Amino acid sequence: MDFKAIQEEFPIKKKMVYLNNASISPLSTRVIAAVNDFMRDVRDNGRIHYPDWCEFVDNTVKENIGRLIGADKTEIAFVKNTTEGILIVANGIDWKEGDNVIIADIEYPSNVYCWMNLERKGVNIKWLKTKEGRILVEDIESLMDRHTRLVSLSAVQFSNGFRLDLEGTSEVCQRHGVLLNLDVIQYLGALEIDLSALPIDFLSAGGHKWLLAPIGTGIFYCRKSSMRHLHPHNVGYHSVDKPEDHLDYDLTFRSTAGRFEEAIVNFPGIWGLNAAIDIFFALGMKSVEDHIQGLISLAIEGLESKGYDILSSKRENERSGILSFRHREISPQETVSRLGEASVHLAVRGSGLRISPSVYNDTDDIYAMLEALP
Repeated sequence: MDFKAIQEEFPIKKKMVYLNNASISPLSTRVIAAVNDFMRDVRDNGRIHYPDWCEFVDNTVKENIGRLIGADKTEIAFVKNTTEGILIVANGIDWKEGDNVIIADIEYPSNVYCWMNLERKGVNIKWLKTKEGRILVEDIESLMDRHTRLVSLSAVQFSNGFRLDLEGTSEVCQRHGVLLNLDVIQYLGALEIDLSALPIDFLSAGGHKWLLAPIGTGIFYCRKSSMRHLHPHNVGYHSVDKPEDHLDYDLTFRSTAGRFEEAIVNFPGIWGLNAAIDIFFALGMKSVEDHIQGLISLAIEGLESKGYDILSSKRENERSGILSFRHREISPQETVSRLGEASVHLAVRGSGLRISPSVYNDTDDIYAMLEALP
């Protein structure tokens, strides 16, 4: 399957130029069909196939997710969104008074408030001050001390698209015996990743952005060797391996990351998530990354020729699927209004404009945006 064929599966492509996949991506016809297939099953059969649903999500879907990110299916749990995954970590570690967490000063609130909430337990935040929107490994290491328990960062920053050095960050954390937690919602589906080659302890991602999946779906990854560091905070009947023995009260947690799924998961959404993952398998993640990076390169060239300043890093190893830019004289709000009139949709983040093209976008979309820009 090629990118042209994938475009046919996204009806939004015929209506507008949509360059805001870093917010909420549109759904493909295959994802809608998968969700509808599940809903028809419930309509016609009630809960008769419930055991089959559990078997499918715990084996087939988790195995597919593992294949996409280089993990074992036993290291995957389903969550509603990125925030829920981060909270599993924040609330699951046995914190001691005086412990500290390192986060950056440009993080999305989901990766800030949960750590602020731990201050009541005596946990301190060490703020990493970014340099021109960049997070450098040496700056992370300089903040570490004997009380540092965790580094929690976004693999790609939501505002400017800065891509973290995952290899360098994971290496320095491992060397200092510090746990590493990543928000990868702006990474998965836009950039290739292989967790089998990276000593990352935990990561979380919602499915509704680059993964092109329904809202309310997400994944939490817990490295096998790191599971001992987390105690499940929210516990329910699904946290144990007794799917039908409801009166046999034995709180022995499941041996897999499934222990973090306290109750029934979002089956309709997960059916859609699995269908969306098939898109990335059909195209190949390396091809997906190259495709998106090609669109970003084209946008940078065209924007600079029109007098716009690029706010994102242009270093190849720091680029992602997000590109932030601004005009020195025209406000972002005015620009967005003008673009909207031309059916071109992107986002305003801070003082800049942000585009985030995906697999169904093409060079025509970038040219249309450039043409519509004041």
